[in-house]
Amino acid sequence: MIRNFCIIAHIDHGKSTLADRMLQLTGVVEGRQMREQYLDRMDIERERGITIKSQAVRLPWTATAGEGAGQTYVLNMIDTPGHVDFTYEVSRSLAACEGAVLVVDAAQGIEAQTLANLYLAIDADLHLIPVLNKIDLPGAQPEKYAAELAHIIGCDAGDVIRVSAKTGEGVEHLLNEIVAQVSPPVGDADAPSRAMIFDSIYDTYRGVVTYVRVIDGKLSHRERIKMMSTGAVHEMLEVGVIAPEPTKAQEIGVGEVGYLITGVKDVRQSRVGDTVTSSVNGATHALPGYRHPNPMVYAGLYPIDGDDYPALRDALDRLQLNDAALMFEPETSGALGFGFRCGFLGLLHMEIVRERLEREFDLDLISTSPNAVYRVEMEDGTEFEVTNPSEFPGGSGGSSPQKGTSPTGKVAAVYEPVVHATIISPSDYIGSIMELCQGRRGSLLGMDYLSAERVELRYTVPLAEIVFDFFDQLKSRTKGYGSLDYEPTGEEPADLVKVDIMLHGETVDAFSAIVHRDSAYSYGVSLARKLKELIPRQQFEVPIQAAIGSRIIARETVRAMRKDVLAKCYGGDITRKRKLLERQKEGKKRMKTVGRVEVPQEAFIAALSTGGTPEKGK
Repeated sequence: MIRNFCIIAHIDHGKSTLADRMLQLTGVVEGRQMREQYLDRMDIERERGITIKSQAVRLPWTATAGEGAGQTYVLNMIDTPGHVDFTYEVSRSLAACEGAVLVVDAAQGIEAQTLANLYLAIDADLHLIPVLNKIDLPGAQPEKYAAELAHIIGCDAGDVIRVSAKTGEGVEHLLNEIVAQVSPPVGDADAPSRAMIFDSIYDTYRGVVTYVRVIDGKLSHRERIKMMSTGAVHEMLEVGVIAPEPTKAQEIGVGEVGYLITGVKDVRQSRVGDTVTSSVNGATHALPGYRHPNPMVYAGLYPIDGDDYPALRDALDRLQLNDAALMFEPETSGALGFGFRCGFLGLLHMEIVRERLEREFDLDLISTSPNAVYRVEMEDGTEFEVTNPSEFPGGSGGSSPQKGTSPTGKVAAVYEPVVHATIISPSDYIGSIMELCQGRRGSLLGMDYLSAERVELRYTVPLAEIVFDFFDQLKSRTKGYGSLDYEPTGEEPADLVKVDIMLHGETVDAFSAIVHRDSAYSYGVSLARKLKELIPRQQFEVPIQAAIGSRIIARETVRAMRKDVLAKCYGGDITRKRKLLERQKEGKKRMKTVGRVEVPQEAFIAALSTGGTPEKGK
């Protein structure tokens, strides 16, 4: 009598609010404990109004209509994120379910991420239940968007369930339909136990808490279990379900979603996608697991205080347990010291990770400009990946690729990742969207009208053009009505160059960037101007130069200042002179030395926050 389902939708279409009404209607949360977006546990989620982490919860439901009326069912519901950067969270959640509730805003209709999540659910072979939410809004057009949704899914417009998550209208009918339409989980209760790890968190007091979906057999309290990828054996100190707070149980069986606590403190012992089985007479074949996501964007994270490096390493380890899409490796920068090169699924993902590190682990960090991963082919046939501009061959500072391996010969070709972008917008804005995409080196793949007023455009665009301010520009050109989704589709050759920034003749690797040759001049000029404003005047003239290889393409000069700070003190009280000297001494302490030029930490933060390019909005 178990039904496993998840709620999928575009951003702000009402997933978390619908989950709230289900929690209330099934009685698992009392009215006095209820709050909006109950399953959004993190402060960042509540402040930004978005879901970042999928949350699983167990709901008891006695059907009030249909064939199963009067029978009590166990519903395992997973509330998922809507933003494209957290698609990996959604895909993992789908693997733990048999059904998906596809929610569409009755006032906005189908948007780009709606289609992306729909295709994910179809690939996972889930039963889809189409739902129109927000029917209580004055601008709602349920008949129009029900027909649009039915056309895409291939069902009848009358099959689309209409609900209002805010008022609770139609939610009871939806729960009855979930019971009637979603098939119960299939598994062998007598087979050796096998459970899939779909998420984990780190608890300071209890160690690693692992969330699992049981496929075969059962997992019991105090049983000894084995992780099939590592072979590690642990004793289960606690097993239970989330309802919606963790609740102990004696065992969890086929089809159930629950959690395990083994007391393990090593975060590497509980990886997402691993199979848990019994250590005695356990399963011999592991479950297929999850296809690991490839990072789309790379950026460096460095502690402002170098002594925080070990703390940053531990924090990233623990965060990776909770965010399986995060990748990192150690990196050293001549300007910023020791840090990590981190891979993210997008710019919002990068923002959230940095904010969580600063809040949850009390770290002060600098992040370098985000960039995509490039593949470079040399004329002698060798090739390598470049995740950091300092690895790009042929720079003015003699940079070498891949951790110090010197390139031989010249660069033959550079390949950059491209994405298949889907844009859905009112048809009034087609011209400005095409202008934006073509200005970002995009090529049109096709265009379809979803209805008389709404159009879907498909473009191939370089990832490097997407990750900065593309989404901001799209929103402003479509007055907020445009929506964007993208997925990687391979790579294409491109005319890319590395722009180095030199201070007083020495290259500062932290400011280097890989850009298209057509954009190199404007990048160099804008960053040189910005650094001229940020770098304080020294006691000697400082040239700021942007260069491609050995060719200087832009230059600004920071004028020299007078050396003697006491020049204006003609006699007078000695304490005044001491005060001036102390102030000069304190000012020098605040500045970070790069070569022979003193660059304040604030200059790094301000310049690297945008990398000389307009910053992407949230």
